[in-house]
Amino acid sequence: MTIVYLVGFMGSGKSTIAKRLSQLWNKPYADTDQEIEQTYDKTIPDIFSEEGEHVFRDYETNILKKVNKPIVATGGGIVERIDNIHLMKQNGVIIYLHTSFSEIADRLKHDMNRPLWEQSLKDRKALYKRRQQMYEGCADIIIHTDQKDINTVAQEIMDWLNK
Repeated sequence: MTIVYLVGFMGSGKSTIAKRLSQLWNKPYADTDQEIEQTYDKTIPDIFSEEGEHVFRDYETNILKKVNKPIVATGGGIVERIDNIHLMKQNGVIIYLHTSFSEIADRLKHDMNRPLWEQSLKDRKALYKRRQQMYEGCADIIIHTDQKDINTVAQEIMDWLNK
């Protein structure tokens, strides 16, 4: 089974698009962040504050190895570890949901559950820029999501996969 992995910066719509693809294809999906919270019985902000980002990344890799659904929404930092990229490449196709920094900032302006978004604007921009290069480097396809609705993005993915 080829797995569709959705990657992208926080707020790019990975979870929402995974859910929509799941409905359209009538196939189950997994969200690595949700799986982490369920498996380790802690919220992501709690894991970050109590155990640190490194432990969170360990949990993320463990979940990625176990998840066995046709559609997977990953956390924004899944690309921080090269082993995660290799695993995704080995098991499926990586789709990067590219969203501009300004669109991300607008989507996340009231979101208080993203520890790495609580940094200074300069640090958020630096993280975005660094990860953008990682996403582009591993993606099989790049879908631009700015000013597109969920159905349009999902249809673009389906059209690409059906080629």
